[in-house]
Order: sequence, then C-alpha cells, then structure tokens
Amino acid sequence: MLGLDRTAARYTWTAAAILLLLAFIYGIRGTLFLFTLAVLFAYLISPAVELLDRALPGRARTLALAIVYVLFIGVVVIVVTQIGSRVVDQARILALKFPSMLGEVQKQTEKHPDAVSSLQDQLLTNIRNGITQKTNELIGALPNAGLKIVSAATNVIYVVIVPILAFFFLKDSVLIRSHLLSLADTSPAMRSFADGLMEDIHALLARYMRALVVLSLSTFTAYSTFFTIMDVPYGVLLAVLAMMLEFIPMIGPLVAGTAIVIVAAVAGSHVLAVLIFLLAFRMFQDYVLSPHIMGQGVELHPLLVLFGVFAGAEVAGVAGSFLSVPLLALIRILYLRMRRQRLATE
Repeated sequence: MLGLDRTAARYTWTAAAILLLLAFIYGIRGTLFLFTLAVLFAYLISPAVELLDRALPGRARTLALAIVYVLFIGVVVIVVTQIGSRVVDQARILALKFPSMLGEVQKQTEKHPDAVSSLQDQLLTNIRNGITQKTNELIGALPNAGLKIVSAATNVIYVVIVPILAFFFLKDSVLIRSHLLSLADTSPAMRSFADGLMEDIHALLARYMRALVVLSLSTFTAYSTFFTIMDVPYGVLLAVLAMMLEFIPMIGPLVAGTAIVIVAAVAGSHVLAVLIFLLAFRMFQDYVLSPHIMGQGVELHPLLVLFGVFAGAEVAGVAGSFLSVPLLALIRILYLRMRRQRLATE
C-alpha cells in the first residue's frame, strides 16, 4: 500500500511511539520525581509500619501508619530544634568570617618562599574574589526575594505532599501489587516473571533506603564526634553537610571532604588530622560498611556509578544524581530477570 513495506512501517511506528513515550516521561519528570520520593519515603518507614502492624490487634494497618507518622514528626521536630538552629548559626558565622580568615592565611604566606607564596596568593585571591562576587549578586537579587519566597513555598508543599503520597502507597501496597500483576499477561510464565521482578525491586529499594539512612547517620555521628574531640570550628555544620551529601554517590562525599578540608585549612585547625580521618573513614565506609549494608542487589561498577551520577545531573540536576544509582540497579535487575527467563525457556 502506497509503496510502503508493512514490516518497515510497523518498526517505524514502534520507534515513533517509543520516542513519544520518552518525550512524555521527560515532560512530566517533576511529577515522576515527586512520586519516586514518595515511594522511597514509604520504604524508609515501612519496617516500623510492618512491625507495628504485626503487633497491634486485628492488624490495624491504618493505625500503625498513624502512630509511625506521629513518631516520625516528633523525631524531625526534635532534630530540627536541637541541631538545626546550631547549623544555621554556624553557617551564618562562617559566611561572615570566611573572607577575613582567608586574609589571615594570605598574610601568613608572606613567610614562605616567593614561588609558593605567589601560588597561594593567587589561589586565595581567586577565592576571595569569588566570594565577593557571589555576595554582590545576592545583594542585587534582594528585590526579587518575593519570587524566591513563592518558589520556596512550592517546595514546602512538596514536603507535605510526599508523606501523604507515601501514606497511600503503604496503606494500599497489597492492592497496588495485585493490580500491577493483573496487567501482566495471563500466561503463568509471564505472571511468574512479573512477580519475581516485583520481589527483586521490592528487596532492592528496601536495602537501598536502609543503606542510605545508615550511611548518612554513621557519617554524621563519626564526623560530629571527631570534630568535637579535635575542636574543629563549625563541626556540626560540616557534619550535617557531609551527611546530606552522602545521598549523592561518590561525588557527594568527595565534595563534602573537599569543603571540610578547605574550612579546616582556612580556620587553621588540625588540617593533617582532619585529612587522615577523612581518608580512614571513607575507606571504612566504602569498603566495609557500605557493601555489608547494600548487599548483592545494588552491586554496580564504580565507572557505571560515575556515569549515572554525571548523566543524571545533566538530565535532572541533583535529583538525577540522587536517583541514578537505584535506576541503574533496577535496569540491572530487569536485565538479569530477562536473561534468566530466556535461558529457562531455551
């Protein structure tokens, strides 16, 4: 018909449909990220929900969810009031004192040889010029603060929506699973494949969220303890920074370590000891604690992780970097399941 080969036309329409689907997914990436955060948050609190659900009479899942949410909100309020205020104060003080501390370090370089002094002077001058430029940009942007407040308000709404969505995911998880399985082919082989794939994804996300929480908490505990013992300035701020950047694989800890060394060097506080501690802790975290917690399901080659982090950042910024590792792990699970299914049918 019209001189078109049916096979070529079918392949063309299939490719066009896939491209349209990818464009649609990219267009709603913000909503997908919101629902993904809700799913991950649901996996974060699901162990406590399951424990209470089994302990309460009549297996009252809604009541268990309500109790866990109240406890979670209480913990968040306590953490914010006890630690958040100190972090804000230390960040404000560091922002005010950092240029002057750089000036003091620049004065000390006059005692060094000319070549070293010139290199350090150039580096410190560039840092100070960058800080001055960013400060001037911030002051010039104050008239547009109203728009920024509106943008921040939308983020606050997201903070409220994510727990609400997670509530429904946890409440109706069994129903959602059964509906997804009903979408699979009626053949026993296809239903078995879909059921096994969902089990693997469930185990992966549970391990991944547990690992993220444990690794971030261990980072904050170790860093804050060491900084307190060594009397490193702005210790709580630096520990919280390292804890938050722990959620971005490989690149996050590197950025946090660099920032900590720079602050310690400018403040003149045990730079060598801080550097040795950071190296020792990263060795323990990356080669002992993380593999033990992550398990076999999240094993990815470091080059693949770096590719995912950079590619995710290019596509969706920080959100893409954060989701790159679980997405790559999901693709790996899908590939292994499909390969296992193909070998079983041969």
